[in-house]
Order: sequence, then structure tokens, then C-alpha cells
Amino acid sequence: MIEEFIKRIKQSRSYKKQIVHIEKLPAHSVNFGELEKPLPESLQKVLLNRKIQLYSHQAQAINEARRGKNIVITTPTASGKTLSFNIPVLEALANHEKATALYIYPTKALSNDQLKVLKELEKESGIKADANIYDGDTPQHQRANIRENSRIILTNPYGLHQYLPWHYKWRVFLQNLRFIVIDEAHVYRGVFGSNVAMVIRRLLRICNRYHANPQIILSSATIANPEEHAKRLTGKNFTVISEDGSPRGKKAFVFWNPPLTNSTNNNNLRRSTHQETKDLLTYSVLQNLQTLCFTTSRQMAELITRWTKEELTKRSKPIDVVTAYRAGYLPQERRDIENRLKNKKLIGVVSTNALELGIDIGSLDSVIISGYPGTVISTWQQAGRAGRSNSESLVTLVAYQNPLDQYFMKHPIDFFGRPHEQAIIDLHNQYITLGHIMCAASELPINDEQDKQFFPELLSESIQALEQKKLVKKTPRGWVYSGTARTTEVVSLENIPGKTVTVLCNEKLLETLPLNKAYEEAHAGAVLLHQGETYLCESLDIDKLIAKVKQKNVDYYTETLKDVDVTISKIYKENDIGTKIGLGELSITEIYHTYLTKTHDEILKKTPLELPPLTFSTVGLWFIIPNKVKEEIESQGLDFYGGLHAVEHGMIAMSPIFAMCDRWDIGGLSTPLHPNTGEPTIFIYDGFEGGIGISETLHSKMKLLWEKTLELIENCECKEGCPSCIYSPKCGNENEPLDKKAASNILKELLKLCTTSE
Repeated sequence: MIEEFIKRIKQSRSYKKQIVHIEKLPAHSVNFGELEKPLPESLQKVLLNRKIQLYSHQAQAINEARRGKNIVITTPTASGKTLSFNIPVLEALANHEKATALYIYPTKALSNDQLKVLKELEKESGIKADANIYDGDTPQHQRANIRENSRIILTNPYGLHQYLPWHYKWRVFLQNLRFIVIDEAHVYRGVFGSNVAMVIRRLLRICNRYHANPQIILSSATIANPEEHAKRLTGKNFTVISEDGSPRGKKAFVFWNPPLTNSTNNNNLRRSTHQETKDLLTYSVLQNLQTLCFTTSRQMAELITRWTKEELTKRSKPIDVVTAYRAGYLPQERRDIENRLKNKKLIGVVSTNALELGIDIGSLDSVIISGYPGTVISTWQQAGRAGRSNSESLVTLVAYQNPLDQYFMKHPIDFFGRPHEQAIIDLHNQYITLGHIMCAASELPINDEQDKQFFPELLSESIQALEQKKLVKKTPRGWVYSGTARTTEVVSLENIPGKTVTVLCNEKLLETLPLNKAYEEAHAGAVLLHQGETYLCESLDIDKLIAKVKQKNVDYYTETLKDVDVTISKIYKENDIGTKIGLGELSITEIYHTYLTKTHDEILKKTPLELPPLTFSTVGLWFIIPNKVKEEIESQGLDFYGGLHAVEHGMIAMSPIFAMCDRWDIGGLSTPLHPNTGEPTIFIYDGFEGGIGISETLHSKMKLLWEKTLELIENCECKEGCPSCIYSPKCGNENEPLDKKAASNILKELLKLCTTSE
């Protein structure tokens, strides 16, 4: 069926050789496992009734959990991870009448989906668990009853963060806590992951207060460092279960590059990724291939759905078989879409990554991924939604014109041979730690010696800093919170604590933004996009941290320009790999001086901005370009600074290959003479206060990063640089100057120096 579908596409009039690679993934045969001792009769009956024979990884997970081990299960999408942790949890509840379990999911949608699974297991087994969700949507009048009577409670990190100060209300539940289950653990990375790691430590500290020592089960997509990630997230040691025993049908994985439209100023322009996606989805629906299409934004999910329906209408085909799915829909709307997809009443669904996680939507024929999701992990998670058991399936990755997408279009073997990325959690960010130590002091008095087991990093320094700000005070019981604000309102899980701007529309709260984001998106004259609607910003009051906006439909958008100044504050390490490279603490000063009003890629006008400079401390890397390389480049009549600038852009674009991050998480600076080094220098740094571990990872992969950046630049068809290689959408200097040839030669010289130094 899939081969026939691809053949028809290639024969269609609209086909212009967009398929650049087809990877045929073989079927995966089933491998069953055995339990070391039989299950209780109540659970054995469930497996018999459902005709379930445990896969090898499920049996291994249950065996290890029964031994009291903390386990992390890292098998692919739809491999039955849920059953692997539900069985040992329900067995514990059956054997101990007061035992409880806490399930933590990253989204409310996932909690709702998994509640249904637990309720069915509870009903079939007769094990009384009274499973319930406890989050921001739980009605106030039901909360006490759930805390007192539910033996399995499902929540999310945001809810947990808010409930920990009220732990005394949860005393009975926590005293009997046998298991903490953390599903989709790979989601907890970067700033969010570092914050969640602190929330988990606060939870375990409170459990310890109630003499409970729960086992922890993590479920995750395949990542490069599951054991390390699990330990960083929880502070505990883990046994890893990664050998997948579930069956899989054959899968064709297609790389689809939109065709070139024309060549302007030697810059190759490709047809819109969104239009290509719409055409593919329409064709899939017409061929009755049940398809899930992933997009990068809510707005695009809605637009591609609308365009697809318009195409179906032109062909007099029903349009109610296609819908969008995204966060922001009412829970009942989402449940309805999930059920209609599972029951095959929907043929096409266009979703944000809201459906990437493990919500049960049955088996699908096809997945379209509109734009590389940013990580190998997310790509395989989304691809895993197509095909189950023995059915064949199709995955199509439609490329954007950005450097990372175009790199993989030209190096598909690199993608398919590439290991999954490492999930980064930084436990040494003083700004994140400080906020959570303050929260912990408001939950229970902090004892320096006893609490080192939960906060081995930065505890003393945080207490000292909080005492200086009069936010904690010493008492006979330990350090206690002495501020006036609610700590959980001050500390956000999405951001590093700092100044936050409140955005008001008609004096009502629209959203909040970190100060640096407000500089970019909420300055006077800016167009702010919120849930697909456009708002015009009237004012930004830096002293009061308030931005005022009004809703207005406009056909343009705005973009800020800034100058960046970088100072090396502290050197962590410096070494010579043929040229000097360093890692350390940097002080970043950003001066936002202009904003552009644009429509598509055309600049309508430039407007000066008057905003005070922003300064923050972070972690970054740097490397020197020796003067002999500079002299060589200039002797060839090339623009040396344009080459430096292009190398910086290319390296930032390729960084997500090595660190699980987005290029928007990284900043950079290139200069022909830096005052701290006295030589031509390129800096790359974490775009967050205190850093979150990206630069450390990149520093250890410097030579590889240079090699990949050189491949990106050399293999691009353009002559002078384009959005597929060295142009950056976030460049504060309007992508000037850039010299593609100089960049290529600089990287070749650096790699030559590396080789001679080895």
C-alpha cells in the first residue's frame, strides 16, 4: 500500500523531485519475556482476558520493580511502557491496603488519557485504587476527598509545585507513598527540566519528613543518557531497561525537500513548507491514508487544516474528516478528536507536538512532520505514531529552508545513523536553585547537614544569598522562609527567576513575559502574537514591568535588532587543540536599538528603539582564530569579518545536533579583535541567566561542530549564502556582513590546525 502511494506521488503532475531520500526501516519481530514469579490472580486475569503476553522489556521492568529498584524504561513509542509500570503499582496496592502512588505527567491531556487506562485496569482487576486527577482543573469541593481516599493520584509538575507548601493536607497519602511514576521524562530538559528536577527533590524531602521512601519509575523516549538523566532529575540511582521486545511493521521514512522556485541574488528560494505539507495531507486524505500531521505552531495547525479543507471542497470531497488539534482546545473537544481518530472517523488531523506524547490514538497509516522538530528524539517520537504491530506505515519529513533541515536533506544517512541526543539538566544554575531552596524553606525548615542529601549543589550558597536578601531566617528548627510573597508564585518552572513583564490588554492580564522576551516582542510598536491573535503594543514601562497592548489584525510583523557585548568574567577551562578554546562565565550586554516592520521578507520601515541595556551572566565557550588564518583569508580578497560572522551563524544553526536545544536558546558574537583575548574570537553562549549546560556540551564537541558546520556551508547550492546555510533569522545585524567562501576557508584552516595538533 505504501509503495503504491509513493509511486503515485512520483507520477503526479505536481511532483518536482521533492523526495530526496527514502529510508526503508525493516519490521521488528516480537520478543516475549517471563516473570520471575506469578502475578496476583486479579492481575493475571486481566492479562488473560486481554490476551496479553508480556514483551521482554515489560517483563524485565516488572521483575526489577519487584526487587525494589528504581527503573527507567526507554523503549519506542507504542511499545507498551504504560503496562510496565501499571502492573507493579497495582500489585503493590493489592498487597498493601494503604499503599499509594503518585503519577506525574507533563500535560493535562496525558493525565486524562492515562486516567482512563487506570480506571479500566481497576475495574477489570477489582483492585481498589480510586485513581483520580488532581490539578488546576480539579473542582475545589472534590480535592479533600481525592487527597484522603484516592490511592493513585495523577498530576503535573506545575500542580505539584503549587501543592508542596500544603503537604500537611497530604500527610496520609505521602506517609504511604510506595511509587512515584514520572512519564515522558525526556520532556524534562533545559530550563524546564532543571526546574522540575528541583521540584522532585522538594517532594522527596517532604516524603522523607513523613518517613516514606518511594520507588521511582521513569518512562522516556530513547535518549543517549537515560541513566544520567534519571539520576539528575531525581537524585537517585536507576536500572535502565532499553531492549524493545514489541513487534513493528515495515516503515518507509521519506525526506521531502520543497522544490526551488527561483534564484534571487544567488539565494535559492524554495516553495513554502506549509504549502507542500497541505498538498501532501490533501493527497493522503484523498487516498484514504489515515494521517497525523505535526506542525511547529498552533497557528500553522489551524492554517494547514483550513487550506486542506479548501482543497477537499474544490474536489467535492467531505471536509469533516479533517480537523486541527492543539493545546487551547477545551478538554472535551480534545477527547472527542482523540476518539474519532482512534475509531477511524477522522482521516487527517493536524496537530502541534501536543499529540507527540503517549496519548492513545490507535494505529495510523502515515505521519507528516512539517519541519524538523529540532531534535532526533522528537522526530522519532512523532514518527512512532505511524504503524503498530505488523502494519506497514509511512513517515514524511518536509524540510524548512533553515540550515538544520537542509543539512539533513543533504545528509540523510547522518540522520538515520545518528544516536539520540543527551537530555540536559543543569543542577548548578544558581538562579534556578536559589528559587527552589526558598520554596523548600517555606515547606519545611532547612537543616544544612540533613538537607544536603536532597540539595547537594549550592545549598549553603543559596541560604547565604537568601539570608542577605532577608528571605530566610535562622530558627532553632532550621532556616525558614521570611518573605511576604507566596514562593510558588515567584518561582516559575518555565523560566529562570528574574524580572517578568505583565502584558495587559484593556487592563486585563493577557500573559507574562521574561524581560528579555518583552524587549523583543512587547516594546512600543511591536506586534505580539498570542494564541494565533495579533496585538499591537502601545507601551512598555520598564520601571513598573508592564506592557500595554490592544488587539488589532495586522498583515505585518516586527523584529528587533540588537548589538551584543561579551566580557569573559571567569575562565573554567582553556585548552589548545591547534587553536585556543575556552569555557567560562560570560557577562552579556544586549543593546536593542532598532525594530523592523516586515511583511514576508520585505522590510517596510526601520524604527529606532530607546530601551536601557540588558545585562546578564551566563556560561559560554569561545575560540581564537589565529592571525595567520586571518592573513590568509584577507590575502584571498575575502571579507574576514564576514567569514567570522558566517561561521558563528552556521555553528549556532548546527548546535542542536549535539545538544538537545533550540537555536533560539543560544547566543553568539564574532569579532575581529576582542579586548579580553586580544585576537579574532567567536563566542557561543547559553541564552539564559546562569546557563543551562548547552555550552559545556558544545565545548566538548568543538571539532565535530566545526566539521558539521563546514559540511552545511560547502554542500549548500547557493553562491553567496542563503537561509539554508549562513543567514540567521535572529541576527541583530540584518545578516551583514556575511562571506560564505571566507567562512568555509576559516573552518578548513581550523580543522587543519586540529589535525596537526593531534
